[in-house]
Amino acid sequence: MNILNQFDYYAPKTKKEAMELVKSLGDKAKVLAGGTDLIIMMKEKMIKPEAIIDISELSELKGIVCEGGKGARIGACTTISEIEFSKELAAKYGALTYAAGELGSNQVRVMATIGGNCCHSSPAAETPTSLSALGASVVLGSLEGERELPIEEFILGNRKNALELGEILVEFILPEPEKKSACRYGYIGLRDAMEIDAVNMAVNLVLEQDGETIKDVKLVMGSVSPRPLISEKTPALLKGRKLTEELILQVGEAAQNEAKPISDVRASAEYRRDVVGALARRLVKEAYEAAKEA
Repeated sequence: MNILNQFDYYAPKTKKEAMELVKSLGDKAKVLAGGTDLIIMMKEKMIKPEAIIDISELSELKGIVCEGGKGARIGACTTISEIEFSKELAAKYGALTYAAGELGSNQVRVMATIGGNCCHSSPAAETPTSLSALGASVVLGSLEGERELPIEEFILGNRKNALELGEILVEFILPEPEKKSACRYGYIGLRDAMEIDAVNMAVNLVLEQDGETIKDVKLVMGSVSPRPLISEKTPALLKGRKLTEELILQVGEAAQNEAKPISDVRASAEYRRDVVGALARRLVKEAYEAAKEA
């Protein structure tokens, strides 16, 4: 029987109170938002915190605010389900809402939070890949103040992030999408059911005013490296050029060469490399065509 270890439970009423608890309890405590990862790790005896700080009811850390021309802000305790069904986010950040809708089951999505999904820092997590492609940053808060980091600098590796003692993840900031741009997200798993992705990927592509020449592109791969892997070769191949079938093939090969997958119970490293090539070819083409219509 999986029985949780004994721990002290705290439910702060304000963000400031949560920060005071995080600072005073230090590494003895774990922060709980949705708990869909934390509780499982506790049941499996992977961690045994002496205290739990429950921030799930803090309204200061919830909500979605989209402003025309100013991007969006998402509270760290906003649930994945709220993101999935947000019409405001879907209008400008469809890659994120689609990724959110592919995370776990309905039951998981109504509990899990975007902050928890990123703090858990699983290499196969759905939201960090799309957030990174969209240029998102995180705001980390403590009693001493706040600091902002790009999402790819926040996630340091498998279950490792840049949170320092006394800090909590407060919110996500997404910039306004550029004109003539489009972002697409895709993934591949081994069966049509709730699962952890074998590979996921997001591509954000921006065109010049002529609507055909590629101005910029960001391709981000998940589940092929300990942290979201940003392609360096894709921009070098595509910037300043119009997309052709030959270029699409080259992008697939470049992404495969950059991927650093491992073999595990979900897929072999060889299979993951093949999937990376297929996703890169498809998503670059889809993003290009969508940007032409933007």
